Amino acid sequence: MPKLTPPTYGHKQPLLRSVVCTSILFFFFATAGYAQSSKADSLQAALRIEKADTNKVNLMWQLGGELTNSKPDDALLLTQRSLLLARKINYIAGQSRALAVLANTFLNLGNYPKALEYNLQRLKIEEKRNIPANLASVLINTGIVYVMEEDYENALLYYRKSDSVIQLYNVTDYDYNINVNKGDVFDKLNRMDSAYRYYEHSLQIAREQQNDDFIGASMTGIAHYYRKTNQFDSAVQYYHNAVVYLQKANDDLITCEATLGLAKLFHQYGQADSAVFYASLSNSIAIKSGFVSEQLKSSDFLKVFYREQKNIDSAFHYYNTVLVLNDSINNKNRLRDIQFITINEQMRQVQIEEEKLAAKEERRQQLQLLFIAIFIPGFFLVTLLLSRIRIPIRLIKIMGILSLLIFFEFLTLLLHPTVKEFTHHTPIYEIMIFVAIAAILIPTHHRIEHWLIEKLLRNREQLAGDEKKIRIKQSKIKLQLNPDENNEKTE
Repeated sequence: MPKLTPPTYGHKQPLLRSVVCTSILFFFFATAGYAQSSKADSLQAALRIEKADTNKVNLMWQLGGELTNSKPDDALLLTQRSLLLARKINYIAGQSRALAVLANTFLNLGNYPKALEYNLQRLKIEEKRNIPANLASVLINTGIVYVMEEDYENALLYYRKSDSVIQLYNVTDYDYNINVNKGDVFDKLNRMDSAYRYYEHSLQIAREQQNDDFIGASMTGIAHYYRKTNQFDSAVQYYHNAVVYLQKANDDLITCEATLGLAKLFHQYGQADSAVFYASLSNSIAIKSGFVSEQLKSSDFLKVFYREQKNIDSAFHYYNTVLVLNDSINNKNRLRDIQFITINEQMRQVQIEEEKLAAKEERRQQLQLLFIAIFIPGFFLVTLLLSRIRIPIRLIKIMGILSLLIFFEFLTLLLHPTVKEFTHHTPIYEIMIFVAIAAILIPTHHRIEHWLIEKLLRNREQLAGDEKKIRIKQSKIKLQLNPDENNEKTE
């Protein structure tokens, strides 16, 4: 009975049982199918014309979230593209949200190992970010997966971690969820005093929020506590009150659970008519709403009940119903396993495609860096060659500044990924490192500039001396060739 953490994405799920659910921060509650389809269409239209990578990431994971229930295959492929693009551009928030959608979709499909894998990947991201609500949410989601796997001790471990974050940072939006989820785990572990304490606290929060669905869910949990501790009157009262609130909230799934709880309670106290009435009611609601697992639970109860009552026909009817439902579930599980194989292969092909594009882009960037690496020393050599001709010193200074700027930017490009990883994406440390690099480069540049200008002046003096010697030599040669002209000038 794990409960979604608000705000979330997807249809409502039952409390007090292992249900396919998970919380995804910053999502919206899904409404009617038409509204979902309309929103999906608008997201697709926006995605087709979007140019900015970060916006593409956001649109893809949002669209994936919209398609989680109706088209899970498309949702997974689209959200994986969102995740790969977010990783490519190092968009951390986009990575976290894409991982949340992937985890939610796999949880809905019943692939708990994959759901756990993506939740743990998201947890690694959120542990490095200073967003307590996100951290609390993913910890709850991880606990929910363990509940689905019936590993209640590990579920409780993650719930406790989330509770610590909620209490430390006062993440009040998740107070209800953590309390009702912890109550659910203690209920499954038959630690009823602890279960009651958390259920009661969740009920107080639900009443403060005036949320009928939450109130009904918490009352169902408390009713379970009273039934298991043999407090008949209190259990009946809470079950009946829970059904009223759940029907107001149109929560048929938990209504099935509450009515079956009443059936078990009356059967426990030998009230056969009431027991069969509420079990049949739970069964009919499950059939109407298409809840196969709930139908199976109520049918199994009725099978045992009628067998005890020596009602052979009814017992045989529900015995056959249980067999059919089990076969249906097994067939669905087999089809689901085939679907998982297909989905995994499709996701692998998407990843291969993205890796090819990434490799192509990396080669392009490497060629650009190689060109820059060749250009910088070439530019410096050109500057040295220019020192041998008569050019203004100011031009030499300008060229020196340009070469320094190009070299600094080149170093930034090369070092930035390493610096980000070394500083764990802490901007202030990144700035300090690059300022230190600049502090080394600037004096070095001044020394090189001073050396270059001195060399230019020496070259100019040498050129001037060489020119003077050449002129004298040319004059001597001319005199030797024309001695008469020289004598005339003397006379």
